Amino acid sequence: MVQLLRVMNFNVSSDGVGAGEHQSLELPFGLEHPERLFSWAGATASWPMRTDPGGSRGLDDYFTRDFAHNIGAEIMGRNKFGPQRGPWQDHEWQGWWGQEPPFRTPVFVMTHHLRPSFTLSDTTFHFTDAEPAAVLKEAREAAQGKDVRLGGGVTTIRQFLDAGLVDTLHVAVSPFELGSGLRLWDSPDDLLDRFHLEVVPSPSGVRHHLFWRR
Repeated sequence: MVQLLRVMNFNVSSDGVGAGEHQSLELPFGLEHPERLFSWAGATASWPMRTDPGGSRGLDDYFTRDFAHNIGAEIMGRNKFGPQRGPWQDHEWQGWWGQEPPFRTPVFVMTHHLRPSFTLSDTTFHFTDAEPAAVLKEAREAAQGKDVRLGGGVTTIRQFLDAGLVDTLHVAVSPFELGSGLRLWDSPDDLLDRFHLEVVPSPSGVRHHLFWRR
């Protein structure tokens, strides 16, 4: 069985920006009001952090509901884990995600500065300084036959794209420009030499870009 490397529910603006350049503890995305990028998902009935009943059904809800389907491991960059730079100063701080991280799988955090693995609830974080192909090999072994999700951020996704390792991408493009920041692309057409593309508009205003390897 083929184990896919999948980018899922990744959010960018209409000019391809997925995060700001000045991340901090107070600004995890490096952006003011980052919810503009993912409000489409937060409005769905299947949003995992929903605390009240209701929410939309339909296309957006399908993508939110499918987020964990057949995923056995995740790969992320260090900036998705937390805002610290350089050598780890505080091993007591265990990331953005609280005591119940939403991943529920092994997570491989790419970093130049290693630290011991640890487990929170049913998520175990491993820290690796390996190259993308080696990280993917390790994540596939940990996934036990399931697919691997490439969680981001922008720089990490670009690394795996440049290495030719990504099999499918779902990118939700919001209908506004951010003007500056970390860009996933200048245009989605940048990927058409390697991927097929179908664009599906949603009533929420986002356009779901679905790429699969040629």
